[in-house]
Amino acid sequence: MGLLKYAVLGTAVAFGIKQLTKKRSDGTSIMDDLTNRSPEFMDKAKEFVNQTVDQLSNNLKQQPSQS
Repeated sequence: MGLLKYAVLGTAVAFGIKQLTKKRSDGTSIMDDLTNRSPEFMDKAKEFVNQTVDQLSNNLKQQPSQS
């Protein structure tokens, strides 16, 4: 049964990779779109991390110290 599970998982991964790299009529693929937009995604991720760290630090400052 374990072998069947890994065969199905491998097939699903192969199909996913094929769909990501398949060229559309304009000659680009989904992977090309993701690659071109990666700097934008990184900027958004950095902004989210900074906001989260600021929120956590503010929450920790507001909590009374427990001794």
